[in-house]
Amino acid sequence: EYSEMKSVLIHDGLWDGYNDQHMGNTGEKVACDFDISREDSDKYSVRSHRLAHRAWESGLFEWEAFPVQGVDRDGNSMMLVNDQGIRASTSVTELGELKPVFDDAGQVTAGNASQISDGASAVLVVSRDRAEAEGWEILASIVDQSTSGLSPADVMTAPIPAVRMLLERNNLTIDDIDVVEHNEAFGSASCAVAKELDIPYEKFNVHGGAIAIGHPLGSTGTRCLMTLINALRTTGGSKGIVTICLGGGNAVAVLISI
Repeated sequence: EYSEMKSVLIHDGLWDGYNDQHMGNTGEKVACDFDISREDSDKYSVRSHRLAHRAWESGLFEWEAFPVQGVDRDGNSMMLVNDQGIRASTSVTELGELKPVFDDAGQVTAGNASQISDGASAVLVVSRDRAEAEGWEILASIVDQSTSGLSPADVMTAPIPAVRMLLERNNLTIDDIDVVEHNEAFGSASCAVAKELDIPYEKFNVHGGAIAIGHPLGSTGTRCLMTLINALRTTGGSKGIVTICLGGGNAVAVLISI
């Protein structure tokens, strides 16, 4: 007797072991719980692609990303210079034609969910004294961080209490924050987070997000952090919050200043 063959990516990274379901089902649950429509999710996804495309075309991402030498599918040498998942021409009409993936009567599709891309990221976190002693450029400072926990099935909404906790502890409101970066696991999740925290879209994921850029597991936290710092730098802001949900019902939020 043999074990069933399973995708390691899904089994180890995208499966809710507590409820024995794919993480995509949590995207359906947040849509239902917070009254997010299919059209809301599709419109948000189009926004993500267009903002990410605009940021790449204007050179904004060159500050936080760099070319990588690789090979194409035919084995030929190539330089990967930008994110391959961005589709600037996508539309709400096109996305509306896609079938739901996890629930026949649901709304999460391949078009309004994040792409599981390959990727890597790194950041150096040190004390200010060490950075100054070494003569390193200080890109930003971590002011505070918070962690929240909900039931695993509600993981997509865990950033909401995490951000609220962070704001309350630092005597801030969302009006005091210049940019918020939220990992776009699903369009429904981002819509719910922005809605519940009253975040204006003009300061929410201003360079697009994981729906367009991609969601490489294990790398996305640092990617979101650096995209936030970059957005603060380019918009003239000084305070930002980055928040991502974690498998198991948790989320983290970090308050950044530059």
